[in-house]
Amino acid sequence: MKRFASLLLCLAMLLPLTAQVIGNNIVVTVTPDHQDWNYKVGETVNFVINVRKSGTLLDNVNVDIEAGPVMYPDVKKSMTLKDGTAKWSGKMAKPGFYRVTATAHVGGKDYKGLCTAGFSPEKLRPYCQEPKDFDAFWKKALDAARKNDLNPTKRLLPERCTKDMNVYEVSYVNNNWNSRMFGILSVPVKPGKYPALLRVPGAGVRPYSGDTYTAPGKCIVLEIGVHGIPVTMEQNVYDDLHNGALDGYWNFNVAEPDKNYYKRVVTGAVRGVDFIASLPEWDGKTIGVTGASQGGFLSLAVAALDKRITFLGVVHDAMCDYEAELHNVGGGWPHTIYWDMKSGLDKNLINLKVEGGRYYDGVNFARRVTQPGWYSFGYNDEVVPPTSSYSTYNIVTAPKTLSVYQMTGHYWYQEQWDEWQDFLRKQMGL
Repeated sequence: MKRFASLLLCLAMLLPLTAQVIGNNIVVTVTPDHQDWNYKVGETVNFVINVRKSGTLLDNVNVDIEAGPVMYPDVKKSMTLKDGTAKWSGKMAKPGFYRVTATAHVGGKDYKGLCTAGFSPEKLRPYCQEPKDFDAFWKKALDAARKNDLNPTKRLLPERCTKDMNVYEVSYVNNNWNSRMFGILSVPVKPGKYPALLRVPGAGVRPYSGDTYTAPGKCIVLEIGVHGIPVTMEQNVYDDLHNGALDGYWNFNVAEPDKNYYKRVVTGAVRGVDFIASLPEWDGKTIGVTGASQGGFLSLAVAALDKRITFLGVVHDAMCDYEAELHNVGGGWPHTIYWDMKSGLDKNLINLKVEGGRYYDGVNFARRVTQPGWYSFGYNDEVVPPTSSYSTYNIVTAPKTLSVYQMTGHYWYQEQWDEWQDFLRKQMGL
């Protein structure tokens, strides 16, 4: 019994210790000399690079530096920082973003820091061109999908329900009679009529838990997956699909608009609005759409294609301005054109991808958004560069709010999340 008690005590002591591993003792920071990280074209940005250990500058540290336009650095340099600090200057002759990345080598490990300065970013415009039949293409796609009855299914998930919300796994027919979309529906327990929110996902293959946190007991939320598979299976199923049949799905048939993987994704997301509108609990007035990364793109697409949407929240929107990379300017994830050019793919094949991709470029959906929106992204995002997010935001003519969190990468800070949620609740009148 004593040995058993000692073992339990040891386990109790170890568990909290493993939960307290946070960050690194060695930190690399790169900071600009303007508080908002913004400069006018032709001005000079002065960066300070610091490498600290235990909060103090580290002597004689080797550092590799890359600097230049985002995704296209034109300077690479290695140096030894005798006192753990260095200065770096840069400028741009046209609107864009200039990034400095410093990688310190300490004890056989690499530690990275970066900073991205904006040069007249409000003047950025996307390179993406618009197909003449863009509207006709999507009208045809949605008309064809809507010939199918939704034929919805609904299964209660008792273990996910709360005192305020009933939670269900649901499905509905998408663009073919035997092709379904799956999601998690959260509905207030108290009978009544409620505003609604459609949550569209970032890239990947995963299960979903549903939303019982945005406004418990006060709104309907439908969180969808996009792959036509149930969203409550074991994680290993999604891992196998991610590494197998759905590996790199974002690059499937980019050159062929009618066969592009995202055709059924976009129609399925819009059909999510149809599903919400069919619910007796919906108030018949308010439906918002929101998402980050791939979900930012889908938010633009759904709002552009379905005017029942009354507001949208867009966070570091991917899949915007692929075409910029033909001009050595950072375009949106997944950087299909960037990697094709790097690999030396035939220019004719690249042009076919550019032309086909225009039907699925968030820029062309952003041009059609008429609803009020909240847009947010970070300058330090290495997945979705700020060039693509800012240029896309600049062409939105609908009422809009921009909330930049300069230091964020492809994630968000707590304050950013809170602001995002506050916007959604306000738009639903909650």
